[in-house]
Amino acid sequence: MPAALDDAPFAALFAFFFAVVLVRTQATYWVARLVTVWTLDRTRPVRPWVARAHAWLSGASTARGIEALRRWGLVAVPASFLATGTKTVVNAAAGVVRMPFGRYLPVMLVGCAIHATIYATVGWAVWTAALAAATGSPGGVGVLAALAVAVVAAAVVTVRRRRAGGAATAPPAHAEEVTEGTAPDGATAGR
Repeated sequence: MPAALDDAPFAALFAFFFAVVLVRTQATYWVARLVTVWTLDRTRPVRPWVARAHAWLSGASTARGIEALRRWGLVAVPASFLATGTKTVVNAAAGVVRMPFGRYLPVMLVGCAIHATIYATVGWAVWTAALAAATGSPGGVGVLAALAVAVVAAAVVTVRRRRAGGAATAPPAHAEEVTEGTAPDGATAGR
């Protein structure tokens, strides 16, 4: 956070958080929309970042976001700004289902205003109080450092498990396709 925001008035905090969430949400919507067109509809991803986006857009969390949009419609977009972890999923789902931008933009702006209001008031006050309390003592700095190490360790373990799980479920590159009634060497089975 910029140091200039430490004693900033509500309007400055609101504008800052509104701008941040606007850029982030628009990027999420448009990347999801473009990657959906590029990969899910037309191609198999080759570039690593596109393959990761393809896997995420085809995953369970995006499916939940799409289901929320289908069930709740446009109300799901601003409501997603009220709960942690739903903003990205629902806005990406809006891009995946290609929600018309003319309908999406107004409800997304309402959500950005909700987000900015929360963070410019209660959220910012809690953040600054927690940071001041944690960094004001050696124990607090230790807790922050331990928390950072725990987050990094959890991320590393998660990535390793996903890679190990993906490698275990993928068929070997030399595996031959066996069709019904055909032996692996191509001979007809049972004749």
